[in-house]
Parts: sequence; structure tokens; C-alpha cells
Amino acid sequence: MRANAYKRRLFGLGLVALAATFMSLPGRAAEPMVFHRGNQAEPATLDPHQAGTAWENEIIGDLFVGLTTEDAEARTIPGAAESWTTSPDGLVWTFKLRAGLVWSDGVPVKASDFVFGFRHLLDPKTAAQYASIQYAIKNAAAVNSGRLSPDQVGVRAIDERTVEISLESPTPYLPGTMTHYTSFPLPEHAYKKYGDAWVKPGNMVSNGAYTLVDWKAHESVTLAKNPLFYDAKNVAIDTIYYYPTDDQAAALSRFRAGQLDANIGTRGFPMAQLPWLKENMPGQAHVAPMLGIEYLALNLRRPPFTDPRLRKAVSLCMDRPILTDKVLRDGVPAYAFVPPGINNYHNTAQLDFAGQPMDQRRAEAKRLLAEAGYSSDKPLIFEYMYMISIDSRRSVVAQAAMLKECGIIVRLVGNEPKIHYDSLRQTDFTAAQARWGADYNDPQTFLFLLDSRSGTYNYGGYKSSAYDTLMDEGRTTLDLDTRAEILARAEQIALNDNAVVPLSLFTSKSLVAPYVKGYIDNAVDVHRSRWMRLER
Repeated sequence: MRANAYKRRLFGLGLVALAATFMSLPGRAAEPMVFHRGNQAEPATLDPHQAGTAWENEIIGDLFVGLTTEDAEARTIPGAAESWTTSPDGLVWTFKLRAGLVWSDGVPVKASDFVFGFRHLLDPKTAAQYASIQYAIKNAAAVNSGRLSPDQVGVRAIDERTVEISLESPTPYLPGTMTHYTSFPLPEHAYKKYGDAWVKPGNMVSNGAYTLVDWKAHESVTLAKNPLFYDAKNVAIDTIYYYPTDDQAAALSRFRAGQLDANIGTRGFPMAQLPWLKENMPGQAHVAPMLGIEYLALNLRRPPFTDPRLRKAVSLCMDRPILTDKVLRDGVPAYAFVPPGINNYHNTAQLDFAGQPMDQRRAEAKRLLAEAGYSSDKPLIFEYMYMISIDSRRSVVAQAAMLKECGIIVRLVGNEPKIHYDSLRQTDFTAAQARWGADYNDPQTFLFLLDSRSGTYNYGGYKSSAYDTLMDEGRTTLDLDTRAEILARAEQIALNDNAVVPLSLFTSKSLVAPYVKGYIDNAVDVHRSRWMRLER
């Protein structure tokens, strides 16, 4: 039953006074608070070591908590660890766990569960697609590549409440990476009992604000409040239903009908509906800047985009202000890869043609195409994959028209998000729409995507020894200003190589009912349910 349904039924019977009296009786239990939450797409997994999308992150982050976690504004705060210290050289971090932590089955959470989690994440047998985000940890890359055994990972349990993490080089943003699901502890007792099936409903135990109750594929994921969570007294919502909302128009209809209390994420509603929403549902459509970029990933492993001239030609033809101001009416044109406003960075890198008029850019694109052997009789033709949604379709159709003006023909192929990103990770594409939002507030969260050692998230397979060398230099530089300059030089190399085609700095677009309290727009678009409540 939805919140306050009992009172509404009494009202229908004309018993308002009786209802008021009855609900005020001492000792009466409050009706369970049930949250119906839209969540972009169907999750492929709820395993923290196999996940790789924002919509999986939202659910997994309700189930688990790392050494650190996020507050309602997505700022890093203590999580399972109540405090931490750093060695003078910045190479050893020591985290102290809260006293009395337990898994949802009552078994104590120990420092060894974090050690077990990191070893499992980095074990090449796990094939964790996002393992590279933790490569700052000593020996992490060597373990993940199979050159060292998992017990050589630089994480150890000093005692049951103390986790020590040794690093390859100083990593000032480490507390931010500890909020990421790859850092979450793994319940060793459950894993040893069930193996990989430990993540199934009925088997999973978790240490976060919620527990997994049910998962009906392509319908809903159901979570229940975890009474053993360390901050359970401050968690208001009792039950969460997560629904995949790939279809933006359908999600908006469900929200208007009261079937969804919120639809949270970067694609929460069709942007064309914003004027109507502002007029008819004021305050319920949230459009907020975030640290995120939409770009065109080009597969550099095979023709035609092994040729840098063709990569640049494609980028030259993209009229970014038209895309953001006229087509999508959203976002900011992107001429670099790292969004402005991110911490610890100088946004000095940019595409060398930024600011040039489109006529000049089209002429240069046609010159490059001709130099590479293409003409009106033999146009460059390639397949362009995109995620099916109203806004995505409008964007890629406009991009196809822009490319056609330069004599480039694209065949558009749309897929649901899961299939789309599976193809990207499996390198089964020629050109594809891609989006990336910051996992933590540091340029590393974007720049690592173009490191040749970053694994499946380097979708296009970009390789540059000069880039990788600067990334390594940045990792070992303690002075943040100097580090920022080094990383900006790396970004400029990738932009000069046209490793990707930046398109726009996107915004988060969420629908939130006025009775949903505690929701706060933030730059990384992470919204944990533990901070929200329903006041109907």
C-alpha cells in the first residue's frame, strides 16, 4: 500500500475526524514508507565487482557502504570507517572501522572483509571490468594483469577494525575512490558459501542502509531497510522499488500518474518537455550541471579510424553549439575531455580548432578526407551506435546531418543501454555514443579512460606512450598545482590525437515529486536513498 493510503481510504468514507483521532493514538506504528524510484535502465548485475553503470551504482550504493561514502550532496564523508590517517609521504593510509559493524545477517564486518574484497576485485579470474579504478593501490595493476598473486595487493588488516592501504604513489583523491563500489567489502562468509551466487536474493548479505529482497528482471529491484545498518535510526524509507526507465516518455507518464515518486538520473525526462514541466509541475523537473561529458568514441583498433585524419575530420564537422543550444537545448559545447570546475585541475587543454567558424572547419574536414582518399564518389561511410531515447535519437540524427554536410555518411544503429555498453566494452563497434560522469571529484576519473592500461573503459583502444608517461608522472607528483599542469599536458596530447570526439558537457535531468525530501542536485549525480524521506 502506498504511503497514507489508509488515510485516503478513510477520507473517502467521510471519516476524517475519526482518522485524525485514530492516527494520533499513542503507540500507533507509522505506515511503512515506500519509495517508487525510476532508475534509467535494467541493471546487468548487482555484484559490486562486476558492475559498470550509473544505474547499477545507485542500487549497489544503497546496499553497501565502503570505507568512505557520500552525503546527500555527494561529498565524501566517513562510511564504514569512522576515521583515517595518512603517512607523511602519502603512501600509506590507515582506516579505522566503526565499532560494532555487522553484515545484514548479524555477522561482524571485519577489516579482513575489505582485504578479501580488494583481492577478489583485482584477481584476474574475477574479470572485474572496473578494476583499474583502484590501480593506485600498491601492486594492484600487477595483480590484475596476473604478474603477481592476489595476496600481494597492498591492502592488509592490522586488526579486526583497522585497514591499511599502501599506494604506488601519493593519491590525494583516495577517499573519493573509496566511495566507489569497487572498494566495497565482500562478505567472505557468504562468498565461501555461495560463490558467485552470493549476490542473488536470499543469498546476499550487505552492510549498507538496505538489503536485497527481490529482483524481477526488466520489472523491478526491491530493497528493504537494513535494521542492522550503523545509521539505521536516521534512515526513513522502509522499502524501495527500483524500476528500469529506459523510455523517457513512458517514465514521464508514470511519474505524472503517481506511479513513480522520482525518476533520478541523467536521462530522467525528454528535454523537450521541460517548458511544459516548468509550467504545469513547477519544481519537479530538476536540471543541474554535473561533471559529465558526452562524446563520440571511435574504435582506433581497426579502419577507418586507425587514420587520425579521419578522426579529426569527424570532430571538425560537429557543430557543438547547434547540438546543445538548438537540438537538445541542454548542456554546454565541449572542446575538451575533462569538464570545467573539477577539483585539482587547470582546464587549459582544448581542441586546436575551437573557436574556428564552421565553414572553415568543414573545408578542413573535406581536405583531410580527400587526403585520405575519400570523395563525393567514394564517401567515408561508417556505423554509428547510440542508446535509444528521445533525446539521443534527436542528437545523433542532427550529428548525421552535420557529417553529411562534409560528405560523410553514417548508418545509425540504436540499442537499449545495456546492449549498447556491452558492445562498447567488447570493442564491437566502429563509432558509438558514450557518456561519462565523474566517480569522484578529480581529473583522474576522466583521464584514466584514455590510459592504455585502463581496460574496457578505454572504449576506443587509444594508446599513447607519451600520454601514459605523463599520467604516471602525475601519479607521483605531490604538489597539486604541478600535478594539474602535468595532467593537462596529457589531456592535450589526447585531444591532438583526436582520441575521442568531445560533444557536450551534459546535465542531470531528474523528476522528483514535491513530497520527496532530502533529494539534492549534485555534480556527480549520486543520490543515496538513505538521505531521503517521503512527506505526503
